[in-house]
Formats: sequence, C-alpha cells, structure tokens
Amino acid sequence: MAPLLHSMAPRDRGDRWSPPRGIVVRNKAGLGRRSLIAAIAALPLVGCATGGRRAADDLSVVTFNIWHDAAPWPARLALLTAALREADADVVVLQEVLEDQRKGLPNQADTVARARGYRHVHFVAVEPEGAPKRYGNAILTRLPVIDVARRKLAPLSDSRTAIRVRVRTAAGPVDIVGTHLAWHADAGAVRAEQLADLLAWLPTDRVPLVVTGDFNAPLDDPALRAMGPSRFVSALPQGAAPTTLNPVRGHQPRVIDHIFAEPAAFAATAARLIGDQAVNGEYPSDHFGVAARLTRR
Repeated sequence: MAPLLHSMAPRDRGDRWSPPRGIVVRNKAGLGRRSLIAAIAALPLVGCATGGRRAADDLSVVTFNIWHDAAPWPARLALLTAALREADADVVVLQEVLEDQRKGLPNQADTVARARGYRHVHFVAVEPEGAPKRYGNAILTRLPVIDVARRKLAPLSDSRTAIRVRVRTAAGPVDIVGTHLAWHADAGAVRAEQLADLLAWLPTDRVPLVVTGDFNAPLDDPALRAMGPSRFVSALPQGAAPTTLNPVRGHQPRVIDHIFAEPAAFAATAARLIGDQAVNGEYPSDHFGVAARLTRR
C-alpha cells in the first residue's frame, strides 16, 4: 500500500484562504462484538484491493458526514470503512472530521484513508495547522492531485470551510469541492451567504466541477437556489431517497447531503445511499453517505 500524501504536499495551496435508494452496508457475516473488534484490529490492512471494472470516463464520488468521534467511534469506524469498501469510490469527501491531541485522536480522515488505501488526504479547518484540536472537512482520493485550495466561508462567525481538490482523471482534470454549511433550522440566510461565497471562490477556467457535502438543506430549500439545474444537478434526484439523516439518532427525515455536478460535463449514471443499514444496532454515523457514479459527457 502506498504511503499517505497529506495536505501539505508541495502543490497544496493550503495557506490560500481566499435512482433509487440502494442498500450497500449489510450484516452479511452477522457481525457480533468479537467480529467488530477483529474488524477494527484489521483496519490498517484493508483497502488495497480494487473494485469492479469501470468505464474510463466514470468518476465515482462519495460524501459522508462521519459525526466526529461521537461514541462508539471505534465500532463506527469499522462500519464506515465497510461502507466505503462497498462504494469503492475514486474520491471520498468527509464532513465533521476531527483531530484532537488532548484525546489522543489522530486526524480521522488520515485513519479512514489508511484503512481504505487512499493515498492522498487533504483537510481543512478554521483552526491553524498545529492547533491541539481541529475540526472540518476532508477529501480523500486515489487519483493524482494537481492542486488544492481551502477557504474560510463568510460569515466567518459561523466557522465554516470549503476545500477544493483538482484531480486528474482519464477524461481530464476535475475539481472536487467539499463543504459543510450552517446547521440551525433558521440559518437559511447564512447558508445562502456561505454558498454564494463558496461559488464566487471557485475557479473560472472551465475545469468541470463537482460540489459535495452536508448542506443542511434539502434540494427545494431557497438557500440552495444557486445550486439549481441551470448550473448544477443533484446526482441523487429529489425523492430518490427518504433521508440522509439517520432517524435512529433522533433526526427528522431529510435529504441534506448532496453531490452536485455540472450537467454540461457529467451525467449521473448511478446514485445510492451507503451506510444506511444497522449492524447489530449500530450505524457508521448519524448521517447516511451518498455515493454517485458520474460519467463525462
């Protein structure tokens, strides 16, 4: 397995702040407590195998809010990596990623990347590099990375960020963007401001864009008007899934985790939920992941 290339690679501009619902995670082996412990112990060895053959123009993307280190993180980590193994995506975008030196918790994106064989890991947080605790978004990929940029989103008082990673695909470069917008129910205006700031920050060099993350708003929310079909389409269409929030964790059903792609550049040929089935009563997160297969036009 190749070593991880973390966010401070030479081309990393980190200091520039400027279909139907599918079931992927199944309790195929009847995992019990001992099996979960064994799975956790084996995590560093997982992820070197590749999935089925794909068309050269296909790009597979996952977005997943991993719920930081909420208990029981070790068991959830095993389930999360199992869900990502099934998805076998070229690019994984994570939200609520935590690293906390005081807890002895390494960066969770690094941990997931090692478990699944993703060589490149890029992370963004409002806290400066070297701070004892950092919380934010990450992008993991096996594809060659051309460029990385990060952004603190306006309004700065809400401490939200975005990250952009330009990857090289067989069909040419693609920009993958990850973000996590304000969560309060009455924060629609804040989400709209964050999204406007993000879109204004993106390059205008016509490299195809995929914008992903936890938007804390459904597709029909006015705050997401800028992500409408004139510029982007959702890989998971309206009504294709009942919720991306886990009702078992006390959430009202809503689809708020999205993968948006430029329709001039991509057709969404498949999309589904992942991590939406319990194993012995446990889930990978309080969100379900979204996996999409995008084909270049």
